[in-house]
Amino acid sequence: MKAGFWVSPDGADEAMTVMPIGYDAEAETKRSVIAFLATATGEQAVAECPRAAALLPQLADALAAQRADAPSKLFDITDYEAKERELIGQVLGEGEVSGVAALPDGVTAQILEASMAGLWRVRFTDAEGRLTADYLEIAAIPHVVERAAEITAESIAIGAEPEGAMNVMPMLAEIDARMRAHKAGDPAHVINFSLLPVSEIDMEHLQLTLGNGPVQLISRGYGSAKITATGARNVWSVQFFNAMGTIILDTLEIGDTPAAACAADEDFHDSAERLREIHEAYFT
Repeated sequence: MKAGFWVSPDGADEAMTVMPIGYDAEAETKRSVIAFLATATGEQAVAECPRAAALLPQLADALAAQRADAPSKLFDITDYEAKERELIGQVLGEGEVSGVAALPDGVTAQILEASMAGLWRVRFTDAEGRLTADYLEIAAIPHVVERAAEITAESIAIGAEPEGAMNVMPMLAEIDARMRAHKAGDPAHVINFSLLPVSEIDMEHLQLTLGNGPVQLISRGYGSAKITATGARNVWSVQFFNAMGTIILDTLEIGDTPAAACAADEDFHDSAERLREIHEAYFT
């Protein structure tokens, strides 16, 4: 068994790209955006996509007014032409957080934070992989993440103690009590496996009991983190990695979507300013 609470089934590991220490994703994205818009190709794209250009100040205004605990704001770009969506993608760039959320009937939401924190692009595909919706969302975390995470068990079935277990049974009792008591907005309760004496048998039984969840997010902010919903409601695996891809902090959080994936109040203001600067420099 591999280290860490959450591991993919053997042969089904998903690659996790860990940026080197000192890598500045925001600066790198800003340079690539400017490099593209400053080219003849970028200038032509701007001229040919007035609807995309008109959307940018609307996004900036919405970002400036947004707060982390407020309802999200949606901007549907599904019916935009391909070149318009391409230009929007070039301008927004790629931020620190990305992931997927699985919904019933085979629908999957692909989630990508823009280089402006708190601004997200969410694309839905059906069971056949066809695009069904494409929109921009301004929020701490896209609503689909919370929606998908709700499609999980409200309680856990604690079975018999496995032979050779150390601490898994009291941990399961604690998790069950905490998830039942949690209410939206409550502080998260954290179980830190890095500090607890747990065996491989404990971890295996814990994984089997909690099950797989419908959400997986990767954050490349201050260190890299993998945030995975379990099959138990409000229970998340949150793992932090070093530059070599080794787990350095392994936790379960019982609560709302972990803060490691979410934008904060100050992010919205900063993102609004950056987007306005880009619009004024290249679209007016």
